[in-house]
Order: sequence, then structure tokens, then C-alpha cells
Amino acid sequence: MKQKFYSGKNNIVLIAICLATLMFSLEISSVPVILPTLEKVLNANLKDMQWIMNIYTIGCTTVLMAAGTLADRYGRKRILIITLILFGISSLICGLAQNVTLLVISRFFQGISGGAMLICQVATLSHQFQEGKERSRAFSIWGIILGVGLGFGPIIGGAIIAILSWQWVFLIHVPIAILAIMLVYGYVDESKDADAKKIDIWGMITLSIAVFGLTYFITQGPDLGFTSPIALGILAITLISFVLFIWIEKTNPYPMFDFSVFKIRNFSGAIFGSVGMNFSFWPFIIYLPIYFQSYLNYDVVAVGLSLLAYTLPTLIIPPFAEYLSVRFRSGIVIPLGLFVIGLGFIAMKYGCSTEHASWISMLPGCLLAGIGLGLTNTPVTNTTTGSVSANRSGMASGIDMSARLITLSINIALMGYILVKGIFSYLNNAFSGVVDTKTLHTIAEKVAAGNFSTLKQDFPQLNTLDFSESILHAALAHGFEMVLLYGGIGVWILAVLSFILFNTGNHKAVRN
Repeated sequence: MKQKFYSGKNNIVLIAICLATLMFSLEISSVPVILPTLEKVLNANLKDMQWIMNIYTIGCTTVLMAAGTLADRYGRKRILIITLILFGISSLICGLAQNVTLLVISRFFQGISGGAMLICQVATLSHQFQEGKERSRAFSIWGIILGVGLGFGPIIGGAIIAILSWQWVFLIHVPIAILAIMLVYGYVDESKDADAKKIDIWGMITLSIAVFGLTYFITQGPDLGFTSPIALGILAITLISFVLFIWIEKTNPYPMFDFSVFKIRNFSGAIFGSVGMNFSFWPFIIYLPIYFQSYLNYDVVAVGLSLLAYTLPTLIIPPFAEYLSVRFRSGIVIPLGLFVIGLGFIAMKYGCSTEHASWISMLPGCLLAGIGLGLTNTPVTNTTTGSVSANRSGMASGIDMSARLITLSINIALMGYILVKGIFSYLNNAFSGVVDTKTLHTIAEKVAAGNFSTLKQDFPQLNTLDFSESILHAALAHGFEMVLLYGGIGVWILAVLSFILFNTGNHKAVRN
């Protein structure tokens, strides 16, 4: 009877954790679908949309490594409840925001609470489910829900905005958070670690400043001027912060990052897999809705459905990836997955440049990219934790997640910069000497955000030129071709580096 009671109690705990997981993953994959709408209703530009997405990942990165220590020291249940409360409040503010500034600020706090919430979920599951079979089942279900949130997020976001409004993409988390708080409070057992390490506060601060500084430099550089005193000052602060971070981690007795693990080739090869996934696949999901909505003129629901080809394979392929890892080892599967992602990006490049581009022309590339991500994700997670000793698995997992989020933040900014530059180069060739460079750059930013309708109103001089919407669409397509080329070639380079690290030198192959 006691065993049955605990089994029933743990099922409720699992429901609570899965609700928290669903909220976290939906905030990554459902928000990109509403960005074109936010651009219109909040008078946002491309940089604003980049920050709406980027600040969430920066917030996650800020607390990621400290959250585990906080949970161990002050109680995993207590910290999980606090993070759920903060996530619910910040989601409420996001939904009520009437301007971009408030939305970006609230998204930052949503990211902080979401990152801490994610770490607490894993810690809570590890403590609550300790028996082998039940533990395996719990983590499998948790992983499935995480995949469902990421995979179906685009269509869920599209459906919400079609039925209700964009605000409910954020507000929906408020009742979910309240329910999760009640279940966690009533059913989760409190647990602490008497030997919990001190929080590496200075490592956390210096890393956050470095990531934020580089992202800000890339995003705002075109406006500030990359060689202006302000921009160079930001870059200097970024570099100093990063050097300080490395020094702190090497001298701190309780570091967030133990750099000695990078001497393990399997670990380093897997980290290149982490970087590769977030170099191209996840940052591009921010911009793909702009292509579908602004270039192909799809409505929000059609955009969400079109994105399923990009995200669903990430949910379906992982079991096959695990089989391949056992059969051929991760040192083959991870570089293969990265190569397939790159192949998908090159296929999408040709798909968006065809004369009659549509979701069908983009379908092969989207599927390939999703399959590549599915092949890479699980082997990377298993290898980063499996290539180090058990007492360092938490730290290894934290480095893996940090590598993903940092790369994601930087490449959201880089892809936006490349998109604008690609559009600008096309317009500059078409109207060189007729429209000044500054005006063309401003137009390029508006086109990149999908804002075609007000261009001739904002720039009356265009009315005297042959500045048709077809030219703007061609410029947008050219920009996307540049982004896809960057993503494809970049992830291929990372695939080669990963393969070299895995398959040279004497090391023990990790089998998942």
C-alpha cells in the first residue's frame, strides 16, 4: 500500500514537473511565430525582435550554473516554487506589456526564472525518482514533454494568436504556473545537499557581462558604428569580462566551469555538437517565420503548420539517434547530425531562391535540418555527462547547456546582422547612387522585419523610383540566402572539428 501511495504521489510530482517543462520549452518555440505580429502592434523593428528572443536566453545563461547550487543549498522544492512564481509573474507582465521596452525587460526575468526552473526540474526529478525503472520512466516522459513543447510550439503559438491574441502566448503560462505551484507545494519532497558548494557569483557576473556585451555589440553595432568609441568600449568591456571569467574559473576552488574537462576528447567533441545545433538550427527558428509570413504571405496558422516540418523531426528522431550511437558510437553520430543540419540549410537556401518558392520548396531542407538536430541532441547530452566521472556530471551538463545558450544568443544577433546586410547589398546594387546608403540601410532593416506596408509612407522619395514590392521581396530572399549559407557552412565546419576531436588520439569511446 505504501509503495502504491508513493507511486501515485510521484505521478502527481511528474505532472507538476512536466507542466514547468512545457512552459519553458514553449517560450523558446512559440514566441518566434508571433514576432511579425509584435513588429506591427508594438511598432517594433528587427533589433527589437532580436532582443525579445535573445534576452530570454541571456537570462537563462545568467543563472544556469548558479541555480543548481542554490537549489542544493536552500532546498530544491523551495527554489522550484520561487522560480515558478517568478515565471508566472514575468509571463503576466509580458502579456500586459504595451511597449517593447517593458516586454524585453520582463522577458529577461522570464529567462532568469526559466533557466533556474529548468535546473530545479532535473534536481527534483533526480531526488524524487530514485528507483531504476521509475526513474527511467520519469526522465523519459520529461524528455518527451520537453520535445513536445519545442516541436509543437510553433503551431501552438499560431493557434493561440489566431483564436485569442498575441498576449495569450505569454498569459497562458499564468494558470499553468499556478497549477504547477500547487502541485509542487503539496506533493514534492524537500531535499538539500549538506555539502553544497558556494555560488560562483563573480564567475556568473563576468560570464553574463561577456555574453550580453558581445550580443549588444553585434546587434547595435550598425547603429553605433562598429569603430565608434562607444562600440569599441563595449567590445573592450566584453573582452575584459571574458578574460576575468577564465581567470576566476581557473583560480576559484568552486568554479562553475572546470576547464580541465575539455582535455577529454569525447567531451570536447560533444560540446562542438552543442555549439553546432545552436549555431544554425535554433537561432534560425527566430527568422523562419518572417520568411513564411512576409515573403510567402502566409497567415499565422499557416506559418505554424509550415514550421512543424522544421521542429517535428527533433521529437521523432532521437530514439533512432540513440540506436545509432550504440551501434556506431557518438563520435560518428554527432558529426553526422551536424552535417545533416548543414545539408538542410543548403537545401533551404535553394528552396527559397526558386522562382515559385513555397513551403513545398522549403520542405526538404526543413526536414533535413530537423532530422540532423534529432540525430545530434540526445547523443550530445549523453556524451557530455557520460564522458566524465559521476560526481562531475552536473557540472558537465551545465557547461553543455551554457554552450548552447551562449551560442544561441550570439547567433540570433549574427543572423539578424547578416540578414540585414544581405538585403542591403541587394538594394544597394539596385539603387546605387539613387538612394543614399543610410536610407537604404534603414529600409533593409524594415524589410528584414517584414515591414513593407509603410515604406513609401516613411520614405516619400521612393514614390518617384521603381521601388516595387517585388524588388523588396527579392531583397528579402537574397538576405535569407546569405543567412542560410552562413548557417550551413558554419555548422559543416563545426561537424569537421567535432569529428576530428572524437576520432584522433587515444581515448575511450563513449557508448550511450
